[in-house]
Amino acid sequence: MNNHLDIISDPVEPILIESRTLKDEIAGIDLGDKRLNQRACAIIEQLGRQPSNSIPSAIGGWSETKSAYNLLANEDINAQKILEPHYQATIERMKQHPLVLVAQDTTELDYTGKNDIEGLGTLNSETRKGLYLHPSLAITPERLSLGQVSSWSWTRPFVDADKESIRWIEGYQRICDIQQQFKEDGVSTKLVSMADREGDIYDLFVERERIMQRGGIAADWLIRSQHDRKTEEGEKIRALLAKAPSLGEITFNLPKGRENREARPVVQTLRVVSVPVSPPKKGLPVLTVTAILAREEHPPKGTKPVQWILITNLTVATLEEAKEKLDWYLCRWQIEVFFKILKSGCKVEELQLEKIDRIENALAFYQIIAWRILYLTMLGRECPELPCNLVFEDQEWQAVYIVTTRERPPEIPPSLGKIIRMVAGYGGFLNRKSDGFPGSQTIWIGLQRCRDFVLGVEAQKDLDGKRR
Repeated sequence: MNNHLDIISDPVEPILIESRTLKDEIAGIDLGDKRLNQRACAIIEQLGRQPSNSIPSAIGGWSETKSAYNLLANEDINAQKILEPHYQATIERMKQHPLVLVAQDTTELDYTGKNDIEGLGTLNSETRKGLYLHPSLAITPERLSLGQVSSWSWTRPFVDADKESIRWIEGYQRICDIQQQFKEDGVSTKLVSMADREGDIYDLFVERERIMQRGGIAADWLIRSQHDRKTEEGEKIRALLAKAPSLGEITFNLPKGRENREARPVVQTLRVVSVPVSPPKKGLPVLTVTAILAREEHPPKGTKPVQWILITNLTVATLEEAKEKLDWYLCRWQIEVFFKILKSGCKVEELQLEKIDRIENALAFYQIIAWRILYLTMLGRECPELPCNLVFEDQEWQAVYIVTTRERPPEIPPSLGKIIRMVAGYGGFLNRKSDGFPGSQTIWIGLQRCRDFVLGVEAQKDLDGKRR
């Protein structure tokens, strides 16, 4: 039996989209002073217009730049205060969907060579300096990123807990808190926590059972397996999977990857087992988990077989259910794209600030900016017929339209898909029939050009007014 696993899901029906600029995204910010709140809203708009530029270049003007630096250095302000309104906006967007996948992951931010920054820790060696960032990103099964629900940063040596795995558990607890709140509010949205192999932590699995035993509501979890865990049946998970009967096959196109990996079609066989797993240490309970093996049985000569082992608390009995979980897991790639935008698009590793707490405050702004670029990319792909003024201000889409077409903008805003393609064209997107939808990189580059268009159109209007 064959089935198809698509890297990009089929288009979905248009969803309710609230028009939100970057300023709108933190409109409810509370920094303890009305002027600080207004300054924060101005800063995120200015940084968002030119995310690749340095802070002075993006903001422009000495007095405005000084105000921005003063806010970032304010000891009463921290990253969580900046991010809190975005968290709440994300949760509101999550309520519009029956199922939301929440992917958490860790990335390192490298500030090696910037020895004037106080408070940096070591990365994977004593010679590399920086910090770690661990966000949780809410994603629909159609790969539309709804925003972050949590984000932590830390430096090594890690002094807040015995081991850094606590960040994964805290991330899962946050997702469970939201699931509990949804239940109390009568919201039917189902949450599934997802993680790569770093999240294969038995204490995280146990946390769900603890919450349920207390009478609470817990999120489900789906994680890529790292450890070949022992089971109460006497064999390890992978040995049991190897003997399990095949549920069927799936096919998909593997995109280009690292180390010059070529794109190619892949056929995988799916096998599933549900097994009681032995706890890694005394005092922890035996837990029954479902393990899913997706393995390429006949890879091309000279290539490694493509194989994934996923584990989950959810029951999986059929090929369709197994394929669904693999589809969900592939959505986790959106957090990797988010990191790419944050580092390559917003260039956060080039920040020049004196102390790490100021770096963290700046990162809070840039995380929201990076999310909005990712959101715009996927929203245009999934809902291209939406009116563009839901995500672009009138002056933005009109300026892009004028420069691109050399015509007056229409009274009725064009579709989102049309304007995004225009924007991406200024970032290198060729817009050929075979090119598909533009990616996040061409969009973020194009967005910066578009700000120049806005300034140019406004200047022309001022000149026309003076001539009259």
